[in-house]
Amino acid sequence: MPQEAIPAGPAVLRLPVEGDADQIARACADPDIARFIPFLPSPYSRDDALAWITKTVPEMWENGGAGFVAADPVTDEILGTAGLKPPDRFGASEVGYWLAPWARGRGVATAAVRTLAERAFARGVPRIGLLADVENVGSQQVALRCGFAYEGVLRGAGAPRGGTPGDIAAFGRLSTDPGDPITPFLPFFPGGFPGGSLSDGVVRLTPLTTADAAGYFALASVPDVMDSHVPPGQPEYADSEVVCRYAGHRWLTGQRADIAIRDAGTGEYAGDIQLTGIIPDLGQAMLGYSLRPEFRGRGLVTRAANLLIEWAFANTPLRRIIAGTTPDNVSSHRVLERAGFTREYLVEGLLPGPGGTRVDDVQWARTRP
Repeated sequence: MPQEAIPAGPAVLRLPVEGDADQIARACADPDIARFIPFLPSPYSRDDALAWITKTVPEMWENGGAGFVAADPVTDEILGTAGLKPPDRFGASEVGYWLAPWARGRGVATAAVRTLAERAFARGVPRIGLLADVENVGSQQVALRCGFAYEGVLRGAGAPRGGTPGDIAAFGRLSTDPGDPITPFLPFFPGGFPGGSLSDGVVRLTPLTTADAAGYFALASVPDVMDSHVPPGQPEYADSEVVCRYAGHRWLTGQRADIAIRDAGTGEYAGDIQLTGIIPDLGQAMLGYSLRPEFRGRGLVTRAANLLIEWAFANTPLRRIIAGTTPDNVSSHRVLERAGFTREYLVEGLLPGPGGTRVDDVQWARTRP
């Protein structure tokens, strides 16, 4: 790729110069950059920026890659960086980028990645990969906006954080792909992730985050909630933590939506509600929910279910929401009836029960009007 400045929407991609070092160092002091690009020195100094400008970037170019800063076209302020790794033995590359805190929300990363991808494909690169920490939902949104298809999770492929290797979400785009933005099957609540929410004034629904792990685990450990697990049993805290840590990633990639039910007045964690078992071709998902004992009897789950389903029917392709209950779970039957579900049929022995037994499941459904 020629070492020339490239217009990229709200930015221009150009070679870095030593005069950029102070701004790069200031940007790389951002906690999110340090969190999601853990191989960067921390704390990051001006000398680190100079080493990147004078050594790392030239080596990228010498080996067939490309390294740019993204700068404001008018002021030349540094907005971030974007680059392509040197090609592998098959000619494929990988794109990487970061944005300064003051440049986020302006479409800079999307424009930079799309511009680099188009230039690389035009010069014969057959495939470009894009890797992001599973918790880095913003970077994964950039991938989808640039037409990179979600390909799975590379377990333990990231740099260690807290002694444990991180998991990496993998995206890829081929030169033959159309490159159109990929619309998530499940959009986030108004306000985005993680701050978006739905509320009726009594309950508020928010995406689960790692801050909810303790509450999620405590609720999953309540005896009657444990009995309703599939399979039933005592949960592990690590599993609850994974659910919360992966919540944004799984939501964005259309796998499931894990949501906290909160008291709208106090913000207290009252329970959780989920859309799981999503089958896009059928337009179908499954509803599940749990509520802390001290919040029961106030109609909160019914309110939460109505909020979530009405949002889903208005904002997603879902046409049918199903739910399952054991025959003796009368309180859950009442919740579903109040939330507009119709009892459809009984499936004998569908669910695993305690001690190797099998439990019947009553199937319910609510369809788009």
